[in-house]
Amino acid sequence: MGVRELKENIIKLFARYPSRVFKTREVARQLGITDHGEHQTVGRALTELHGDQRIRRVQGKRYGSLVATERLVGRLSVTKQGGFVKGKDVEVYIPPRFLGTALDRDLVGVSLFAKPLSSRKGGRRSEEGKKPEGEIIEILERGRKVIVGRLEKSRNFYFVVPDDSRISRDIYIPKQSLHGARAGEKVVVAFERWDSAHLNPEGRVVEVLGKAGDAKVEVMSIARAFHLRLEFPHDVLKETKKIPETVLGEESRRRLDLRDIVCFTIDPEDAKDFDDAVSLEPVGDDEYRLGVHIADVSYYVREGSPLDQESFRRGTSVYLVDQVVPMLPDKLSTDLCSLKPHVDRLAYSVFMTVTARGVVKDYEIRESIIRSKRRFTYEEVQRILDGGSGEFMEDLKRMHELSKTLTKKRMREGSIDFETPEVKIRLGEDGKPVEIVRKARLASHRLVEEFMLLANRTVAQQIGLYRKEDTIRPFIYRIHDTPDSSKMRDLANFVAQFGYSLNVNGGVTSKALQKLLVTVRATLEEDVINEVAIRSMAKALYSETNIGHYGLGFRYYTHFTSPIRRYPDLVVHRLLKEYDRGMKHQRRVEWQEELSDICDHSSDMERIAMEAERESVKVMQVEYMKRHLGDVFHAIVSGVTYFGLFVKIHEILVEGLVRVRDMDDDFYIFDEKNYSLIGRHHGRRYRLGDKVHVQLVSIDPEEREIDCVLVDA
Repeated sequence: MGVRELKENIIKLFARYPSRVFKTREVARQLGITDHGEHQTVGRALTELHGDQRIRRVQGKRYGSLVATERLVGRLSVTKQGGFVKGKDVEVYIPPRFLGTALDRDLVGVSLFAKPLSSRKGGRRSEEGKKPEGEIIEILERGRKVIVGRLEKSRNFYFVVPDDSRISRDIYIPKQSLHGARAGEKVVVAFERWDSAHLNPEGRVVEVLGKAGDAKVEVMSIARAFHLRLEFPHDVLKETKKIPETVLGEESRRRLDLRDIVCFTIDPEDAKDFDDAVSLEPVGDDEYRLGVHIADVSYYVREGSPLDQESFRRGTSVYLVDQVVPMLPDKLSTDLCSLKPHVDRLAYSVFMTVTARGVVKDYEIRESIIRSKRRFTYEEVQRILDGGSGEFMEDLKRMHELSKTLTKKRMREGSIDFETPEVKIRLGEDGKPVEIVRKARLASHRLVEEFMLLANRTVAQQIGLYRKEDTIRPFIYRIHDTPDSSKMRDLANFVAQFGYSLNVNGGVTSKALQKLLVTVRATLEEDVINEVAIRSMAKALYSETNIGHYGLGFRYYTHFTSPIRRYPDLVVHRLLKEYDRGMKHQRRVEWQEELSDICDHSSDMERIAMEAERESVKVMQVEYMKRHLGDVFHAIVSGVTYFGLFVKIHEILVEGLVRVRDMDDDFYIFDEKNYSLIGRHHGRRYRLGDKVHVQLVSIDPEEREIDCVLVDA
């Protein structure tokens, strides 16, 4: 990196965090510079920028933005209504005409509009609750280096129609920049320039994925569109290759030796990595010693190493329908850090002494070495719980009884148990879907879930409940804020249509919401009400500041149990080890400064992974439904808009659209307040949750759309 580029990157970094100050080594870490020799270059660049009065310097040789600006800096999220930029304490609405040349995910500077004088009506401000508005005045960093779309040809030029509807402008491609692509193919385009909102952006084709509409091509386009890192860099693979295949003797002797206890893993049938094992031993009258043993990834992934930096960038493993994009290379994720049966593996173990009522009396968290005795699938465990026989039958039955106790206790204390339906897509040898089945939620699933929840909660309490004056305890918490009151009122109005009630006076407690979900269980409208309830909730996030977890009803919660596939879990392991050794004050300060970025980035990558996974499922659902054109299905109305009804085929959770233009038996009016379409002449009404019969009439693989029409039963 040249000095000029380095200075520009420093300016961008400070613009992104205008109120923060950084030490030289912190600037280097933020810019991905790990070579200590290059830290001097960073230091000189900071000194020169300060001498040129382009940045400020504060006591302690820290540097930051020259002026604590009043403008808002944040990432742009584009919707059909315009855009939103979220800062630390406020979210600003950007009207479409003030977006300029900014694209979804760009890091932008926003100038806020002057606030209008609020007129009063009936004693209330008419502007109350309205988001402030602003204009994008600067693009600090493009959020997308590449864009994926379908190449089209006009009479005299080529252009790419982006897959992502949040990019509303086609991209002009000069003929000399086609890279051999032909019209009708799915391509990856490098963004070149966009100088004026009156013109279209320009780009060049850097990769040709294949024919648009092909299932494999569409899944690959998702990976490219979401910038998933399909290959590991050379330095990461080189570092991984040097990791010893066996555990060194000194490390084995240092740890708690658990190789003789009965522990085993329980995972999906097609799982390749096993990052948690469980054990249960009776101790005394009506008490158990529950062990949750987690692969010790932090032993292999050292802080600041190329492997660590790559893990941070990825943030999480991504599970597409036809492939996994792992956070760690295979040598770690499916071998050294996978708790395979009958081999020694390093672990981080949480032992909890649990009473017959599910109360944790005591616990300890220890670095350990284990040897799993068995690799179970959920289905194998379920057969034993249903009365079959098999290895470790008594252990599994005791675990099942304890998990039921833990579930009941958690529900009493306010946890919300969403029954969110999922599907499993089975692929043939050609990579195309041959079957879609609705996943059953088994008692064996809940068994593992309860033990992981308890371990995560116990670990969080270890740090969160620590009380000592003037001592900071930096940590990563998994938080879930209370829901927005207006969304809860909308939910209450919605469920009232089905004859259910939700009291929103004084705020909705998690217990009240759980009571509603129990009431609707096993009803026809259960899936729809669950889905609307989930949409009404805040999103769970990673944060260095604990506010509790509303959905679980926990005061303290973290993610500790999946360091193979989640970066925050890996950091939690590191923090626990440092606290165990005795963390000095200066190190605590350093962690406190770093955790904000780790939490924000991890939350972003988790959201991206979920979106990519959801899109890959949609691609395969569309591919599967190609063979069912003309078929009739039982469905439920899952969404109502002014242009039609979204309908979900119950058994396979495939969603299609019945367009108003195809509802020719009447003229339909959209009743937004009551989530309904109502016929003007005959009064027929369609609302969320209604059962209908639909016929599949057309499929658009490129747009991933399925069109249906209503038919009589």
